[in-house]
Amino acid sequence: MLKPTHFDLQSLRIFMLVAENGSVTRASEKAHMTMSAVSKRIADLERTVDCPLFQRLPRGLMLTAAGHELMRHAKSVLETVNRMSSAMGDFAIGVRGHVRVWANTSAVVQFLPADLAAFLSKEPLIRISLEEKLSHEVVDAVMGGVADVGVFADNVHAPGLQKYQYREDSLVVLVPPEHPLAGLAEVSFADTLDFDFVGLNQGSSLLNRMSEAAATLERVLKLRIQVTSFDAICRMIEAGLGIGILPAGAVRQEILVAGLRAVRLSDPWANRSLWLGVKDARVLQPEALKLVEHLCGMELDVSGGA
Repeated sequence: MLKPTHFDLQSLRIFMLVAENGSVTRASEKAHMTMSAVSKRIADLERTVDCPLFQRLPRGLMLTAAGHELMRHAKSVLETVNRMSSAMGDFAIGVRGHVRVWANTSAVVQFLPADLAAFLSKEPLIRISLEEKLSHEVVDAVMGGVADVGVFADNVHAPGLQKYQYREDSLVVLVPPEHPLAGLAEVSFADTLDFDFVGLNQGSSLLNRMSEAAATLERVLKLRIQVTSFDAICRMIEAGLGIGILPAGAVRQEILVAGLRAVRLSDPWANRSLWLGVKDARVLQPEALKLVEHLCGMELDVSGGA
């Protein structure tokens, strides 16, 4: 059985360079090492795992099944080491704590930039890492201990999390200036369903909300294009490829100046809440608790749970 001490980080880095470049020659140039030194590192790794990691082809190297598996683990190991190094470096320069925040796109685009800036102006020795994810991924990360704090949409099931209301937003229909809906002050979702939509990718809470609303009306949501960001939705609408539904706060002023129209969506479900979730407020690190209280605008009672 292999022992962790059989692997060293430098060999894993060299292995990844060879895998990414498909060549010992190019990897040695990027690593500023001799080809023989790189080849020895790879040979030593293959002896350690007792199987070939590369197929030697006339025009380069290709990973074997074992090589692909090692690549997956090596990426994870090196990312963890890099995060550890960064965290220790933070403590060395006086940082008091590190809070991991995962949030959905609506929160990241509309609210968190200003809120985190305000918090860090008061607490400059706290380091915050923010990752933008789908709401269900946010919930899973907090439950699994990968994130300390999560912000997610109100239509995502979050059993086991302690939830606090963070912000509210409203949805609008974004249309080109010449579109039949452009002159309206507000519109019902039902009246938009005759048109092609530009939407977010599968798994987003906003797309789920739209799909469920269409199903309730026994209508079909005609998704012409799916993209990964609100900005991409705006660009597709600008190009005349459909209409879209976005949080009002995600529609940048320059988009409206350029001619697109934001029409208020009149359906009750268009008014949403964003939730802030933690696994257990009683065991949060002090720095994370401070952030939660700042974002919620209240002091939490953690003496007996939330």
